[in-house]
Amino acid sequence: MGRAALSTQICTVARAAALVGDEWTIMILREMFLGTHRFDDFLRQTGMSSHLLSQRLKKLETAGVVRRAAYSQRPPRYEYRLTEMGRALWPVVISLKQWGDRWLGDGETPIGLVHKGCGAVTEPRMTCPECGEPMDAHDSEARLSQGFYDERQRAGKQT
Repeated sequence: MGRAALSTQICTVARAAALVGDEWTIMILREMFLGTHRFDDFLRQTGMSSHLLSQRLKKLETAGVVRRAAYSQRPPRYEYRLTEMGRALWPVVISLKQWGDRWLGDGETPIGLVHKGCGAVTEPRMTCPECGEPMDAHDSEARLSQGFYDERQRAGKQT
């Protein structure tokens, strides 16, 4: 299966990976959650080429993850803001941050999170919305939709 085929899969993990799964898009999202909004600032903070940054921002804008807002008419300049869809990626970026802190860090955590409500430095956790208990992979089981099950069966027959 090619990379382009991910966006047409029934599995929403595959479709999400097709949209935001490359390293440069993750870096753009990190910067947006840190308050970066302007093209030149993204260039400085990520080190990516202007061509690559332009491509990724256009892809995110087309998908509805970010929106452009003009901040200068002459010359025309835009800043990029997360939409509701984009802000919903916060747990994804934070999960990557926490994973990196645990498995790739070498001491001080580069980004600390402070809960605005109480002022505590915190590490968000996944919990069950029904009972409030913390969850990890061992505390859940996957139940596939019929469509996804069928898609997996078809893929298994092609090998």
